[in-house]
Amino acid sequence: MSGFGHFDRDAQELEREIVRRGIALGIDWNDAAAVRALAREALACDPACNLEALRSPDLKRRARAELFALAALMLRTMTQSAEFGVHTHGGPVWKAFGRALIEEAERRKTEN
Repeated sequence: MSGFGHFDRDAQELEREIVRRGIALGIDWNDAAAVRALAREALACDPACNLEALRSPDLKRRARAELFALAALMLRTMTQSAEFGVHTHGGPVWKAFGRALIEEAERRKTEN
C-alpha cells in the first residue's frame, strides 16, 4: 500500500480544515439531519455560486463557501483513492460529512 499514504494525509488535512469551518459556523456534526442539509447545500452550490461567496466580506458566508470547496476536495479524494482500490477515511467529522455528501449525491442522481 506504500505510495498511497498521501490519501490518508490529505484526508487528515481536509478534515482538520472542515472541523475549523464547522466550529466557525456552529455545526453539530452529530446532527445527521443538519449535516445532510449542509451536504445538500454544498452540492447545489456550483463553482460560480461559491466563488461569489468566497469574495464576500461576510465571514460566515465565506466560511460556508470554504467548507463547500473542502467538500468538493473531499469527494475528489475519496473518488481518486477508490480508483486505486484504497478506502480513504478520516475521523468522525469526515465520516459524518462524507456519508451525508455521498447519500445526497445518490439522491440527486435518482431525481435526475
